Amino acid sequence: MAPQRFREQFDQIQRSMPDVPLAMGPDDSADFIYEKGVVLARDGEEARIVEDTVRTHFAETTGLVADSVRRGGAETNRSGITRIEVGDRGEGDQRGDRAVAGALRALRAVEGRAGHRLVSRNHVVHIAPVNACPGDEPVPAPLDQPPNPAAAEAAYDPDTAVGVLVIDTGLMKDHGSYPLLAHTRGDLQIKETGDDGALEQYVGHGTFIAGLLAAVAPNTDLTVRNTLNDAGAILESEFGDKLFEAVDRDGWPDIISLSAGTPNGRPDGLLGLQAFMEELRTQRTLLVAAAGNNGSATPFWPAAHATLPGWEDSVVSVGALRSDGEFGACFSNHGGWVKVYAPGERLTSSLTGFATPVPYVYRHSTYDSCRYGFTYACTCQYPRHAGQLSEEQQAGGGKPDQVMFEGFAHWSGTSFATPVVAGMIASHMVAHKETDPRAAARQLLTAHAEFAEVRGAHVPALRPPTWRPVPVVALATGT
Repeated sequence: MAPQRFREQFDQIQRSMPDVPLAMGPDDSADFIYEKGVVLARDGEEARIVEDTVRTHFAETTGLVADSVRRGGAETNRSGITRIEVGDRGEGDQRGDRAVAGALRALRAVEGRAGHRLVSRNHVVHIAPVNACPGDEPVPAPLDQPPNPAAAEAAYDPDTAVGVLVIDTGLMKDHGSYPLLAHTRGDLQIKETGDDGALEQYVGHGTFIAGLLAAVAPNTDLTVRNTLNDAGAILESEFGDKLFEAVDRDGWPDIISLSAGTPNGRPDGLLGLQAFMEELRTQRTLLVAAAGNNGSATPFWPAAHATLPGWEDSVVSVGALRSDGEFGACFSNHGGWVKVYAPGERLTSSLTGFATPVPYVYRHSTYDSCRYGFTYACTCQYPRHAGQLSEEQQAGGGKPDQVMFEGFAHWSGTSFATPVVAGMIASHMVAHKETDPRAAARQLLTAHAEFAEVRGAHVPALRPPTWRPVPVVALATGT
């Protein structure tokens, strides 16, 4: 059965996509989320093969309906993907989809003969596909506490600034009141607050990331797009087109910082992103991508492209270090496909700008047990106010905790280790007058990477000079 944490995450994503029935997969194991009743295939001949093969298989299989198999959208698009409907999207519940499973099974032999994948689920790409500690919600930080990492001593010069594109939730309307973000541009968050006046889930995520980047690398031209405006989520079938739109609009930047992705149980990436990843490989742009927060060694895409043949120079995958910077964070994905680790726990940056205080209601339960076999204080446990941090925990009859954000916040995740690394690469480019971001990444990892310990393995780690370690606070077991 799926962990409670993942079920909460699933429900939250489903609320943000009310018109897209979703399921957990595979077989309720909570590895990823996908759209029910739909599979993806490459445009053209392969889409026709998938459609015909699935229809034939369904006609021969009890309980599956051949007439339900049809094209579910345009036959051609920039990302090269066709949606094929294979069943009633409203059938069944979140624990799986027999029609999608049947369609994947129908193509096994054909894929074996072709020597490559022909069909895929339509996965949800998300900024926090979490089933592990810590909570993915921010915690207010005192205004008199400096950001962490602190702002580097460098001036912004538009003539030499490194171009960085952040694909995320967008910018808060008052982001410019935070001095480090005064020259940041891009899309505003579409909806900041709900009917209760409190910040919506993951609102401020893009602003927080931009603040981290600007602190580590002040001489950057930051553009933040609100591609992930549905509470940090987007369907795989739409994501490739949105990435193309972003680079068509602004040109290919030096660096793309992406704090989102998904596992899919495969070693060869997301079908819906393949066209974009192929185009990326031909450009000079470097993709710096989060390794994910599932506490798993399963490849997380698109970050895991970092070790696929042909993409080694164009992608840097980033895992998160614990608050002391010596070990991997409990939530961070890990494994040989993660290229570098950076501080990613209890970082401090601007969440909302500083113009107007905004309330926030905690909606997720706290998690005390992490995956290192011991218990310590994760961000989700701070602060413990009167009341509780979850709508699901109603003990004592109190209302869910509501706190006020006045600018700074603490937040944890590989989401935030990612812009730290992107910023360090950008800063290296400026300092060494290096115009090639891929060369800068190689140089930085070769000459300046230190080491940390992640699950018993020594791994490369980058720690910004202005970052301050935060002590790990031990808790009593079972708290």
